[in-house]
Amino acid sequence: MKKTNWLLLTLGIVLCSFGQVSAQLTEQHAIGGRFGSATGFAYRYTLSEDRAAEGILSVQSNSKSRRFRLVGLYEFHRPLAENFTWFYGFGGSVGSFRYKEVVTQTTNPDGSVTTRRTEPKSELALSLDGIIGVEYAIPTTPLSVSLDVKPYFDFLQESTIKLIDPLGLTIRYRF
Repeated sequence: MKKTNWLLLTLGIVLCSFGQVSAQLTEQHAIGGRFGSATGFAYRYTLSEDRAAEGILSVQSNSKSRRFRLVGLYEFHRPLAENFTWFYGFGGSVGSFRYKEVVTQTTNPDGSVTTRRTEPKSELALSLDGIIGVEYAIPTTPLSVSLDVKPYFDFLQESTIKLIDPLGLTIRYRF
């Protein structure tokens, strides 16, 4: 875990050391799919040549729980190389966190089976979110591909910081 934190810190420092040149956010809108531990839809609205607001609607599910989130981010875009930009930003999310029904069966020493059932329950989900990533605008098409890390701090469920879990790949159509 310590190596991962150092890698993220080093990546952030390297990316921040590039000059302040106008980024390539030429299209007003971009819509696409975000894939990773949480899957959903992403919409980006360009505010200026180097700033954007992004909304992500995502669902994350495993055997014990399901999370639905609506994330809002304010992003800064910087050029990295031809057709490549890097971006970082901050925001927050609201949604629901649902614990699924869990049924466990235990075999007792006398051969009988004990069944235990936990009832499903839902809770409000609130978090502070950040994002850092790189985006490649495919030159002859209106498509772009980005890879990002979106760490977040959950307030209600586990009150922990998730750093690596929210890794995502987004494919966007720019118009």
